Amino acid sequence: MRPAYAFPSLDLKSLARVYQSGEASPKEVACLVLARIAAYPDPAVWIHLLERDEILAQVGAIEKRREAGERLPLFGVPFAIKDSIDLAGHPTTAGCPAYSYVPERSATVVERLLKAGAIAIGKANLDQFGTGLAGDRTPYGACRNVFNPEFISGGSSSGSAVAVAAGLVSFALGTDTAGSGRVPAAANNIVGLKPTPGLLSTAGLVPSCASLDCISFMTLTADDSAFLLSIAQGQDSPPAMPGDGHLTTFATPAESALDFCGDQESAEIFRKSLERLEGSGARRITVDFAPFREAGLLLYGGPWVAERLGTLEAFMSAHSDEMHPVTRKIIAGGSQYRAVDLFRAQQRLKILREICLRVFDQAEILVVPTIPTLPKTSDVAQDSVLWSRRLGTYTNFANLLGLSAVAVPAAFTALGLPAGLTLIGPAGSERRLCEIGMAWQRQIDLPLGATGHRLPAAAPRPVPRPSATPEGYVRVSVAGAHLQGQPFHAALCRLGARFVRACRTAAKYRFFAFLELDPPRPGLLRADERGGAIAVEIYDLPLEGFGRLVASVAPPLAIGTVELEDGESVKGFLCESCATRRARDITDFGGWVAFRSQNSRSSATQKPAPC
Repeated sequence: MRPAYAFPSLDLKSLARVYQSGEASPKEVACLVLARIAAYPDPAVWIHLLERDEILAQVGAIEKRREAGERLPLFGVPFAIKDSIDLAGHPTTAGCPAYSYVPERSATVVERLLKAGAIAIGKANLDQFGTGLAGDRTPYGACRNVFNPEFISGGSSSGSAVAVAAGLVSFALGTDTAGSGRVPAAANNIVGLKPTPGLLSTAGLVPSCASLDCISFMTLTADDSAFLLSIAQGQDSPPAMPGDGHLTTFATPAESALDFCGDQESAEIFRKSLERLEGSGARRITVDFAPFREAGLLLYGGPWVAERLGTLEAFMSAHSDEMHPVTRKIIAGGSQYRAVDLFRAQQRLKILREICLRVFDQAEILVVPTIPTLPKTSDVAQDSVLWSRRLGTYTNFANLLGLSAVAVPAAFTALGLPAGLTLIGPAGSERRLCEIGMAWQRQIDLPLGATGHRLPAAAPRPVPRPSATPEGYVRVSVAGAHLQGQPFHAALCRLGARFVRACRTAAKYRFFAFLELDPPRPGLLRADERGGAIAVEIYDLPLEGFGRLVASVAPPLAIGTVELEDGESVKGFLCESCATRRARDITDFGGWVAFRSQNSRSSATQKPAPC
């Protein structure tokens, strides 16, 4: 008989290696998971656990499917499901026993995960009806923080976060309307991915605020979140992460606009995190946070509360006394709003959205703290509403603005409590956020949740090979006014540009600045014998967008072919050789941003070239 197997790290890559090596089988891992759950000192994590026989039956079924040749990207991966998301044949309570029902069909996302070979373990605790960010509004008992039981677990996806952080499952499904998937991730030192609203099906999800709800992922690594998102979208073969997570430009609120509820240590952790990002080569810009904050206040201080009431009004009429009193009071407050209030709020939100989204014309992502501080359960018990509002300071606005976000660990306080960052991007940027988040996790190298495990060693990166340009797209390099943070970047995005990577050209180009243009712009000129390598950003443009870009280019610039440092050839901005007579040679700066950041008096001397 094989000796008992030590409990493995349950992140997806580690677990896959365990199975591939034969060190353990899915049945052994499932039994280990059940034993660890039985020994875990906080029973409030779960509202409903599947019976051992049913879990082992799932294992047997996937093993037969694999033997039959079926590809199962989540083969033998144990996971938890927030108990507002349906699992066929098992009760969904949404944190309210009187609401309980048994669905005939699983939620669409759950179906896709099970089809991929994942093993459902149970339904996790939550703030009742997903209303709350502290994890305290549940009749099943509040979950304890995995690092210190005197502190909150965060909510509303409290059980999901604790189950992952404690190493009870590989990942968990949560939801995120106001921050329910990000706040508990920060409280428990794990990753919380909130996709763009509408990206994933919400069929089989008990609505909190139906127009804003997202199913979210709680994982040990950002790579795992990206992988799961692809499967939840219905991709049979999730693509590999394309880049190394290099971040070029990020935005953050001014320090004076940040509120840490008096927690100076959390403020210092955030400040040092920003410095670390800058130390990795990213450029920081400061943006006005007031429009984001105003948008966030609309979620519970505006008519969107009426949407929560619309879902539960009939249930509340019959079962008001069986609801958590704080949850009942908040949802009942939706009755105060009129239709005219909704239209006014929608109009104001439209204005705020236009203002807030301009940040992505200047920077690739917005970086904020995930939570201002981590309170004790005793503090929250004194004023649950106040603390949920505080905990949502940096999360409430995201879905109202149509953004995607990933919460990642950042550091531990002197008391051993976790603090985190949230990386926020425009709609559809989930994979890029996870790529940046994974690079960040490798840089800080913290333990995974409270498991004691760390990131598995990264496989040696092969010599970079150019990724394939998607069908119907043209790969383009930009070196000046179209870079992130530069005047024409927004126009590039409107053409449908997809960021690929930041890199350099082959060392075969002179780089010239045409300062008389409005705005000033540079161009590349091939010069094999005395050329330099110039910093560029690479984008994929749809054919129509590429055509419009070409049509917009006027002399002395032109679109031609540019060779990159890895040998790939793409389209890019060249310049007419005769026009360089009136231009400034800035090759020695190595890039446009470096040149523009210098005083013009220190610029390289113009070197006329013959026409």
